[in-house]
Amino acid sequence: MRLTRRTGWGAAAVGVAAALALTGCSSSSATESAATGTAGATAAATTAALTPVRLQLQWFTQAQFAGYYAALEQGFYKAEGLDVTIVEGGVDIVPQTVLADGSVDYAIAWVPKALASREQGAGITDVAQIFQRSGTLQVALAGSGITTAADLKGKKVGNWGYGNEFELFAGMTKAGLDPATDVTLVQQQFDMNALLSGEIDAAQAMTYNEFAQVLEATNPATGALYQPSDFSVIDWNTEGTAMLQDAIWANTEKLSSDKAYQDTTVKFIKASLEGWIYARDNPEAARDAVVAAGSQLGNSHQLWQTNEVNKLIWPSKAGIGMIDEAAWKQTVDVALTTKNDQGASVITKEPDAEAHTNEYVTKALAELTAEGVDVTGTTFAPLTVTLAAGGS
Repeated sequence: MRLTRRTGWGAAAVGVAAALALTGCSSSSATESAATGTAGATAAATTAALTPVRLQLQWFTQAQFAGYYAALEQGFYKAEGLDVTIVEGGVDIVPQTVLADGSVDYAIAWVPKALASREQGAGITDVAQIFQRSGTLQVALAGSGITTAADLKGKKVGNWGYGNEFELFAGMTKAGLDPATDVTLVQQQFDMNALLSGEIDAAQAMTYNEFAQVLEATNPATGALYQPSDFSVIDWNTEGTAMLQDAIWANTEKLSSDKAYQDTTVKFIKASLEGWIYARDNPEAARDAVVAAGSQLGNSHQLWQTNEVNKLIWPSKAGIGMIDEAAWKQTVDVALTTKNDQGASVITKEPDAEAHTNEYVTKALAELTAEGVDVTGTTFAPLTVTLAAGGS
């Protein structure tokens, strides 16, 4: 089981060779050598018996993907007969494209972005919807008067672009605003500096990442870290324009024709769900698995992220990973009807029936339930996480 980085970001792995000097040969050393050789051969045979699987993430190593790292670290993939390699993402990686071209077996991607790729010919299918709720916010300073999409009128509004803007545009449109004339749109960097400096009135943020960044910064008015009460947020789940985000995507053609791949898909989903269940019940340990895997973010930031991601998953009434048809329809509707400042929508036609399926996650959930695993998390209670300066 391995972690692969697709970019040069982060520390490179360094191989260390140990020289063994033989000073003599006794019967005990010969026996030890033979035993070592036998153990090595057994380990190699065991690894060879596992099915190799490559999972492409959509971003760098962080607790957004805590469940997959936990499944790797806890041996859940291996228990299902899988030798999983997690492939790190980055700014230049489009996970659904990497999946479609056959470089990996599964990928993590937001639903609207993956649907756009599918419309352009990518043969991919959503087989498990991990995040049940959107984690995207629009954040403003408290006292700004910005608490709903309608309040953005006349304001300088930041957004990242790159397909991340459609919940915002849908929210403004639903509130009766014309994004082209009623607000001043500002291309935002993937940080919160423009908000804190006053360059923009409302900034795009993920609950588990950029919102933590403002809480890790010092408030010049108090000399202490900012607090949640220093900000107001627009939540697209509340506004009714939320779109489904992190899902497990599989190869459509192989799902339809390859029995071995179908079986592997059930096993991969099952072990991945076990990883997320572990992250739910052991958030600190899941955080540690992410940090050990090479995250460039600190311990408190990663615990915050694990906790906030858990809120996007749990409770999961129908079982973790099940695709809710109403949420899917809302995502498709927003993707079809909302236009950004370039006049483009995410997709131009309804996705076909093969774009998503609950077939494989249903089988995985049935196995977990039979094993006595809690797959709904109805009693889930989030932690109260104290962030440190800079997220350390």
